[in-house]
Amino acid sequence: MPARVCCCCAALRPRYKRLVDNIFPEDPKDGLVKADMEKLTFYAVSAPEKLDRIGAYLAERLSRDVVRHRYGYVLIAMEALDQLLMACHSQSIKPFVESFLHMVAKLLESGEPKLQVLGTNSFVKFANIEEDTPSYHRRYDFFVSRFSAMCHSCDHDPETQTEIRIAGIRGIQGVVRKTVNDELRATIWEPQHMDKIVPSLLFNMQKIEDVDSRTGPPSSPTGGEKEENPALLAENCFRELLGRATYGNMNNAVRPVFAHLDHHKLWDPNEFAVSCFKIIMYSIQAQYSHHVIQEILGHLDACKKDSPRVRAGIIQVLLEAVAIAAKGSIGPTVLEVFNTLLKHLRISVDFELGDRRSSAGSATFSTSSKESDERIVQNAIIQTIGFFGSNLPDYQRSEIMMFIMGKVPVFGATSQSLDTSHLGDLGTRRIQIMLLRSLLMVTSGYKAMTITNALPAPFLDPLLSPSLMEDSELRQLVLEILHNLIDRHDNRAKLRGIRIIPDVSDLKIKRDKISRQDVSFMKKHGQQLYRHIYLGCKEEDNVQKNFELLYTSLALITIELANEEVVIDLIRLAIALQDVAIINEDNLPMFNRCGVMALVAAYLNFLSQMIAVPAFCQHVSKVIETRSLEASYFLPETIFKDKCNLPKSLEKHEKNLFFLTNKIAESLGGSGYSVERLSVPYVPQVTDEDRLSRRKSIVDTVSIQVDILPGNNTEDKIDNTEEITFEALKKAIDNNGLEEQEKEKRRLVIEKFQKAPFEEIAAQCETKANLLHDRLAQILELTIRPPPSPSGTMTITAGHAHYQSVPVYEMKFPDLF
Repeated sequence: MPARVCCCCAALRPRYKRLVDNIFPEDPKDGLVKADMEKLTFYAVSAPEKLDRIGAYLAERLSRDVVRHRYGYVLIAMEALDQLLMACHSQSIKPFVESFLHMVAKLLESGEPKLQVLGTNSFVKFANIEEDTPSYHRRYDFFVSRFSAMCHSCDHDPETQTEIRIAGIRGIQGVVRKTVNDELRATIWEPQHMDKIVPSLLFNMQKIEDVDSRTGPPSSPTGGEKEENPALLAENCFRELLGRATYGNMNNAVRPVFAHLDHHKLWDPNEFAVSCFKIIMYSIQAQYSHHVIQEILGHLDACKKDSPRVRAGIIQVLLEAVAIAAKGSIGPTVLEVFNTLLKHLRISVDFELGDRRSSAGSATFSTSSKESDERIVQNAIIQTIGFFGSNLPDYQRSEIMMFIMGKVPVFGATSQSLDTSHLGDLGTRRIQIMLLRSLLMVTSGYKAMTITNALPAPFLDPLLSPSLMEDSELRQLVLEILHNLIDRHDNRAKLRGIRIIPDVSDLKIKRDKISRQDVSFMKKHGQQLYRHIYLGCKEEDNVQKNFELLYTSLALITIELANEEVVIDLIRLAIALQDVAIINEDNLPMFNRCGVMALVAAYLNFLSQMIAVPAFCQHVSKVIETRSLEASYFLPETIFKDKCNLPKSLEKHEKNLFFLTNKIAESLGGSGYSVERLSVPYVPQVTDEDRLSRRKSIVDTVSIQVDILPGNNTEDKIDNTEEITFEALKKAIDNNGLEEQEKEKRRLVIEKFQKAPFEEIAAQCETKANLLHDRLAQILELTIRPPPSPSGTMTITAGHAHYQSVPVYEMKFPDLF
């Protein structure tokens, strides 16, 4: 019971104190005296200048009652403060608010949970009041710290713990609402405040059981659920906080999330991390999405030396973030995302190969687990690149395709590709495969108006280079990428699997008339496509999938890009492939030879029905029917079975098993096709891509070297020469050993051109050409003017045949050359 004063003393007390004293009953259980409370409220409204004194006196009484543990009177005092606060709206309320906040702080500092909840409730009511003028001196540092501490309550009583945590979350929500509506709202976004608020909310969000409620846009739980569940309340507060973030303070709100996830090791497993960033991406304004993506990329760089599973968790979070951001504004971070991911792809491959090298020869089995973990990282990177790229607009996707293709390392080429010099051939191959897999995902669903837009020359040339490598997986990826870009009418699924199609019309192929741009593209790059298909069929490590993809490539070119001229070129290509299998200059295995024959049969069957020339269809059908009876291993339905009896040779087969050029020319000529070029065998163009791709050259390079040396050459050269006469030359030409020497020389030259770097070969050829030019100039000058003395001699060496020095004026150079 409060101390009572005598009547004389009470009359001398200020009126506001008497009014305050009257609202407290003798027994606190009776509660606030409402009649006296109305008098106090009327007095405060009538004399607002007294509000600060009323507040100070109430604060004095409350502090005294808190110390004496008279909690009943504490409740009455706070109720009175709340009513006064709600009733008075004027500039004079500012000093009163200071007293009010001082009392709330007293309650929050007490160790009694009920008082903490009481103080929080009062603060929340205060936070909902809109003040007429801003307060430039008021700060909420204490309340941020205190409410954050309440969010981490570990009271032994679960109900009390939940009650305190809910109070802390509601207090933080009140601070946020109060400060963002204030003119000085920037103070709440300072890092020292965000480092307390955000982890407190995330700590409570971890306790949620229903993960799905956090993964989408803001949910709308009922009021009872929000009040009783700390996790739901924390989630809604977190959404509200992020929704109020602006351009300048977005990073301060996001960075504490990374610190919390790192501290609690929530990247592996990363379900909570993914859900957090989904909340972030759905809550912030769309134009600020790139800020979050930049922060994720920066954290990925900071964690590049962490365990593979941690990095994989961060990359998966990035995937979810860009999946949401790609639907809106990405900002200037598109290339930054891809560049960072490609850099970490190289780092992951480096770690994988480093672990493999360091554990070579050891008896431990931890290496395989590390490698599998790195594979998880690499797959996550590929999925992120592919998903992000496939969701971009077409104009941005074409740029990303060029960007990724520029990063693919090609042997011997100097470009902006990823640095794989320290990874070796195995590491370079891994990078190539993963980048092409990423490119495959980016090109999925890409529909360009013209083929020139889909396959520009700066993109086509480096794309086709890996198709010449001696790696079947690389070649498969290149062909699949080509299919994505060429197939503009979604016909690829109908062509899946190499087979003899009885009626192509049943496939309901979609096609448009060939545009002028497509015709121009085939005139410019058609031979390049034919060449890579031709060489791809000649690889020894081809499997069934390679033949299926090559067949699909030919079919898609026919559908999308073929006019009459292209049809003739495709037939020439098919006949050339048939000759490859029959003649077998490349010593292909029998399976490959039969596979090529089956590929040609399947394609010509498709082509003949597409151009609908009856005589051509009849010839193709007759050959296929004959093969089914006499040589079924020439058909795809047989050769690609698990158990197929292969022939020992193809030389003894009759002509009726092969597609004949003269029959095809006769059938097409009758339908108006220009068949003159069918008589010209197809020969692929020769380029330097074989060198860049580390494959065998398709031509035998013959180098003729003529070294003309001066007469004062060394004695060992002179000893190996003989006198140049007509008889000697005739003898040298008729010499049987000369042919063997030339073959050996040709073999050495070819081997040199296959293995030596292109720059070295070019430099040597240029040097020898210059030397030969100088020597010939000297010789011609000597033929015109007499030599100063008959002793001037010259030695000529041609190949491995050396000739003895003779006087220059006795040599008949026109006859010799």
